[in-house]
Amino acid sequence: MTTSVTDPSQKHQRREHGLMLALVSPALLVILALIVLPVGWLAWQSIYHDGFTLENYRRVFTEDVYWRSFALTFEISLAVTAIALLLGYPVAYLANSVPKGWSIVILSLVVLPFWTSVLVRAYAWLALLQRTGVINQVLRYLEVISEPLALVHNTFGTVVATVHILLPFMVLPLYATMQKIPNDLMQAGASLGASPSLTFFRVFLPLSLPGVLAGCTMVFVLCLGFYITPELLGGGRTVMVSMLVSRNVELYNQFGAASAVAVVLLISVLVIFFIVSRFISLDRVLGQK
Repeated sequence: MTTSVTDPSQKHQRREHGLMLALVSPALLVILALIVLPVGWLAWQSIYHDGFTLENYRRVFTEDVYWRSFALTFEISLAVTAIALLLGYPVAYLANSVPKGWSIVILSLVVLPFWTSVLVRAYAWLALLQRTGVINQVLRYLEVISEPLALVHNTFGTVVATVHILLPFMVLPLYATMQKIPNDLMQAGASLGASPSLTFFRVFLPLSLPGVLAGCTMVFVLCLGFYITPELLGGGRTVMVSMLVSRNVELYNQFGAASAVAVVLLISVLVIFFIVSRFISLDRVLGQK
């Protein structure tokens, strides 16, 4: 006769798994309540209205207003990402090159705008760029222009304000990546006779590309869902996807259409993250490494 004897190690392992599940259950409930259920309800609204229907998605993919809004959103996001990279890379490189004290000062100035509300910063740019704003008044005082420039209530004003708001999300991933590049590599390049510019382009720049990709992904994805800045600086003429969702709800009371637009945007973001994950770990993009 054989008797079954419970392995103490397996019993201990099951108990440990149970304790771990109990510990993470509050976080899982929060995720379920704040993310899974709202997204599920959003998807349900987009396909159900007095019965199952795909009319909302048909409108998204066939009507010109939706195509123009999505195209404009992606164009602005690409422009903001490119400008943020051109401005953010030198700042991150400088913060990485100077002594520690100056590096702290530079990074403090980079994150300083986080202490101010996005709404306040958007109104500040509105005051600076409007026809009677500071920039137009200074240019007219210097006799550079004779008539006020249209710097706001258009795509230009939206891009400028959005770049200012999202620039820290470009600088910080770049700086984090640059900090991991050993200085010995630059010294080795110089010892082999390479000029500083050649060492930068052949050694430093390729090693910093993961930070470039992480920063560009973060800025691009955040810009896709921006609402307050294009609403104020665009003046109703720059209609991005987030504003399209808002108008479907507030003006037309079409929750199904708004949900379909939101679901398509969410899927677009997931596709972007999936593509980026083929080249770089998402942990680095999200700032976890």
